[in-house]
Amino acid sequence: MTLLQKTTVRDVFEKAIRHTKLDIQREKLLQNIANKIAETINKTGKVHINFICTHNSRRSQFAQVWAYYAMEYFKIENGDSFSSGTAETAFHANTLKALETCGFKFVLEEFNHKNPKYIISYSGSSKELLGFSKQVEHPVNKTPFIAITTCGHADENCPVILDASSRFHLPYIDPKIGDGKENEKEIYLNTSKLIAGEMGSIFKKVKGQLI
Repeated sequence: MTLLQKTTVRDVFEKAIRHTKLDIQREKLLQNIANKIAETINKTGKVHINFICTHNSRRSQFAQVWAYYAMEYFKIENGDSFSSGTAETAFHANTLKALETCGFKFVLEEFNHKNPKYIISYSGSSKELLGFSKQVEHPVNKTPFIAITTCGHADENCPVILDASSRFHLPYIDPKIGDGKENEKEIYLNTSKLIAGEMGSIFKKVKGQLI
């Protein structure tokens, strides 16, 4: 009898990096983001990164979680990832399910019908991550931060982000297009893996530049 091996975050992450294919423009964008993160760490000893989308429910949450893992994977101890939106909604259930499929663990930290808070971790993690929907100015988002918008609406509707030391636009297709469809799970999982691969690319570049 063959036992099925449980999927680990590490397995998903490393596979996502191997399968990541970037065009010249996207590669340049990821390199520029990595350069700024590394420069900030080298100059100040610490970096805060805030991923921003409209509702802080899908893409920005994926990015925050995978950036958190990527920094642990590459042993970058002086960085924090956060996420926020132009409006507060909730950490979408489909986003949570996709990340659980990838091996992350979610524990309810504070129940709220509209916007529950989760403690996020994975097997072997050295620290935990707090996940919930919030606006950019929420005090949990440490400042100053490097702002990375993950959707066009957020980029257009945040003409000024006061606490941002730098700003980049790293857009992803909204997995919301899969809501209620037969391939809903696949769409969210593919978005998770895409973002995982790009976070891996960014933080591998960061690691190579740290003094």
